[in-house]
Amino acid sequence: MEQLVKLVPLSSDILIYLAIDISIAIALLFAIRALSGLFTKTSVRIELGENDNFAFGISMAGRMLSLTIVLSAVVGRHNHLGFEGAALGMLIFGSIGIVLVKVGRYAHDKVVLNLLDKNQMISEKNVSIGLVDAASSVASAIIIKSIIKWAAGADVNTFIAILSGSMVVLSMLLLTTRLYELRYASNNQDNSFQQALGKGQLALAIQHSGNLIGTAIAVSSAGSILVYDPQAYVSNMTGWLVFSAGFSVFLIILSSVSKRIILSGVKWKTEVDLHHNVGIASIEFVLSIGLALLIAGLFSG
Repeated sequence: MEQLVKLVPLSSDILIYLAIDISIAIALLFAIRALSGLFTKTSVRIELGENDNFAFGISMAGRMLSLTIVLSAVVGRHNHLGFEGAALGMLIFGSIGIVLVKVGRYAHDKVVLNLLDKNQMISEKNVSIGLVDAASSVASAIIIKSIIKWAAGADVNTFIAILSGSMVVLSMLLLTTRLYELRYASNNQDNSFQQALGKGQLALAIQHSGNLIGTAIAVSSAGSILVYDPQAYVSNMTGWLVFSAGFSVFLIILSSVSKRIILSGVKWKTEVDLHHNVGIASIEFVLSIGLALLIAGLFSG
């Protein structure tokens, strides 16, 4: 049997650490559910079970996925500290993840989608807004995860680096949204991108969700290029901002070129903006994320 299957040696305590991490992760996911109803003064049970509010469910699912993405950067990080140290590390970083996701969503509402009342529209079952909200949470988590893995250790400097990274997240989401707002306005007689989302334009929401997540994946590549200096707070943040902006713009250009080649003969801008073609938007969603994965794979390899 040993000649057929060769396994990497595992610690005898691996199952205990797994049980600890999963237990804390489930508890934190339940906290996400509790906070979802607390801050919006709505009942999760009523919204999901009685009102069949798909937008609320999609938004909540995005927050849950974002938390697990952040936690995936922490699992096993503190195993050398023993059971109590591993549990404490998971709990602290998980709690920080919840706070950063909440702060990021609030900042996204007030700064990025500043023309919309997102919570009100989600309560009115606007699936497009729920989808973009979920995508922004996932995008934030992808970048925060890369920064957590980049910033070695678990001291004050690590937490400063993670908090600084949240500013990078907001900057990239803002840059991506504003660039696509300009593109949308230039192609649609200066109509508002945000108002189109507010009207429930699902194809546009799918397209933009791919832009957000793809940008986050590309931005996460900066961690493979930059050297972490625990006390160089300004240069760390500046480096992330510069490389992140570069990767974001590069992905936009690469996506635009690829769409013109792959969707040649199809008026893909008109199909999404005017005809609400979900199929074309889905292809654009995949292209944005797929190209970003190629970029990330190139630099991480």
